[in-house]
Amino acid sequence: MPETLIRLATQDDAASILKLIRDLAAFENLSDQVKASEADLLRDGFGPTPRFECLIAEHGGNAVGFALFFHSYSTFEGRTGVYLEDLFIVEEARMLGLGRKLIGALAKLAVERNCARLELSVLDWNPARDFYHKLGFQHQNDWLPYRINGEALAKLAQET
Repeated sequence: MPETLIRLATQDDAASILKLIRDLAAFENLSDQVKASEADLLRDGFGPTPRFECLIAEHGGNAVGFALFFHSYSTFEGRTGVYLEDLFIVEEARMLGLGRKLIGALAKLAVERNCARLELSVLDWNPARDFYHKLGFQHQNDWLPYRINGEALAKLAQET
């Protein structure tokens, strides 16, 4: 059986991360929305001021999954948290326990960094919701996500 490994990504992983992002977008039927480039990932994940970090899941020496995350801050807790932006395992590597290993490694990292919590958002139709519930994540019914972007964001920025 090929070896599996969970590790922090390095700049050498930028192309693999981008491929996995594109695979995730295809899974979510959002391929047309991926604008990120390898240069963006290198700048924002591995440049002088990293804006995200990433765990890579390898199976048989190949990157087959990732967990891309960044720190948030809880004003009530007075401590940082970890926000999991994306978690994805390629179809042929599912059922190997790599999603659980990625989440476990991220939880360990959060505890080591004295983070108050680990958060994520998931599409309402995604079957991974059951997986998250089994791990102990709780759906936050009282919080609703909001977003502003594109022209609306630019317009709001001009009003001040």
